[in-house]
Amino acid sequence: MLNDDFLLPNITVLVNLLSIPSMYSSKGEFMAREGFSENNESIPTGIGYGPILRPSAREAYSLRQQIFEQVRASGQIARSTIARTLNVSPGSVTALTADLILDGFLREVGSITRETVRGRPPVALELVPEALHVIGVKLSDERHTAVLTDFGGSVLASASLEAAPDKATANALLSATEILIKQLCNIAQILPNSISAIGVGISGIVDCKTGIVAWSPLLRDLDIPLGKLLATHFGTPVLIDNDANVLTLAELWFGAGRALSNFVVVTIENGVGMGFVIDNQLFRGAHGMGLELGHTKVQLDGALCRCGQRGCLEAYLADYALAREASTLLGISPDKAQNLPEVLKQLYEKAAAGAPVVRTIFQRARRYLAVALSNIIHLFDPELIILSGQLMRYDFLNAKEMQLEMQAFALHHSRHETRIEIQSWGDMVWARGATALALNELTKTVVVEGR
Repeated sequence: MLNDDFLLPNITVLVNLLSIPSMYSSKGEFMAREGFSENNESIPTGIGYGPILRPSAREAYSLRQQIFEQVRASGQIARSTIARTLNVSPGSVTALTADLILDGFLREVGSITRETVRGRPPVALELVPEALHVIGVKLSDERHTAVLTDFGGSVLASASLEAAPDKATANALLSATEILIKQLCNIAQILPNSISAIGVGISGIVDCKTGIVAWSPLLRDLDIPLGKLLATHFGTPVLIDNDANVLTLAELWFGAGRALSNFVVVTIENGVGMGFVIDNQLFRGAHGMGLELGHTKVQLDGALCRCGQRGCLEAYLADYALAREASTLLGISPDKAQNLPEVLKQLYEKAAAGAPVVRTIFQRARRYLAVALSNIIHLFDPELIILSGQLMRYDFLNAKEMQLEMQAFALHHSRHETRIEIQSWGDMVWARGATALALNELTKTVVVEGR
């Protein structure tokens, strides 16, 4: 099990802390770049992490959790500031923070600067980083990734593993996850039994509450209780969710979405996914299965999607869809054994050189994206839409023409304009979003309920 120590040559280990600076955003127009972007991360590092909750979102939490969430989001904060922010008595804050310190979740860290010189500077509180450790895993059809973080949100180690070329069994994904976890523990020099929870992201239809993967392009079979299988094997809580949801959690917990109560993330890579945050909470739907934007129908009896149905948005916009169309028009093989990023790079170079057939492929994909975004705005009216994924490296999707088409599809008399941000994220951000699944679970069960 997890106590075995071994190394495999096909594992790439990344031991530096993730540096995740913001890329760029715009309001009113897109900022397109020439050629390809570097594999940048988008989530800014800084003090504190987790959602910055609005008062309406805090009401559902106990005062103990509200205080803990305030400390986590602030990084360091004085008791008096907590009392003012939450509008509660200083005595209540003192008593509850004393309990959190006694339980090993918070600690005092000296003094913080005051604007006035009168009186003693207040003592700051912060999370105890070494109190708990969690792992986030992103299972993919190209490369599996994983990160290990402490309770303070810092990434201690990360690793990646090439995925098998064909659909996998549940046991194969379990084995890949075990390899990654062992590597992370070896790098960070911690014992596997010190991992308090594991978060997992996987593409497809996932019931987060039950841990059942109803369907995934990665799995051979349907209705796999993957969460339970992983939890039983590793002997620790495992939370599993759709990969677009974990990427949305990455923004909600570590990125531009921390201070927003309502925003959307659209992912465009091997598939097309969507995550939606409303009132600082990830929306998963009545059955915990989220929003399948990629499988909304845009053409009756249209192109074949990898889900087995026809006319899905994904069948016109995902990387495999573009490669498939290129194979028809240009004779480029869409076989999965080929490197899809390299195929897309070749296509982009042909389009940039003025090849009319290739430009038509990209123009059609751009129009379908414009339709999808206008539909999102009509349905959800978000403050912000974040476009992410490897395909956002190419300016054919983030060109000004796409925004103009999106606006043309929208209602004419809208009083507000939805902001659009373009992010080209690296693979590790998905795994870091999965750590938020684990951290959120530990906040509820360990910190608040004491289980």
